[in-house]
Amino acid sequence: MSARTKARKRALDILYVADLREISIPQALAAEAERAANEPAREASWLYAREIVDGVADHKAEIDELIETYAQGWTLNRMPIVDRAILRIGIWELLHNPEVPTGVAISEAVEAAQSLSTDDSAGFINGLLAKIAQLAVRDEDAPAKPAE
Repeated sequence: MSARTKARKRALDILYVADLREISIPQALAAEAERAANEPAREASWLYAREIVDGVADHKAEIDELIETYAQGWTLNRMPIVDRAILRIGIWELLHNPEVPTGVAISEAVEAAQSLSTDDSAGFINGLLAKIAQLAVRDEDAPAKPAE
């Protein structure tokens, strides 16, 4: 498993805990940062995990609006918590991290859904992220935004 895949899993854990415990993302991140300080062997995955979680927190309103807009027939509250977290990470990578190719962001999210969520989640997540990726316009100097 690559360091970035491990980082995505750590970020997923943090977002999941925040949602499940109904605490803020910064609170969940602080708890994980404390734990990470005692695990120097996992530092490589921690740095990217923190970047993901900070990015999701910074763009949460935009990300959640995209999920609500394109998840036909599904509200955020109706989705499994793990699916929300996977989608938030995938959308952040698609729109705000130009270092991650679109295909990688989607395939990593689908793989996480296959191993951690319901039988239908992988297809749902694949379709939703593909739609958002299709609408996104990438620009090297600015975060991607869905086309109007």
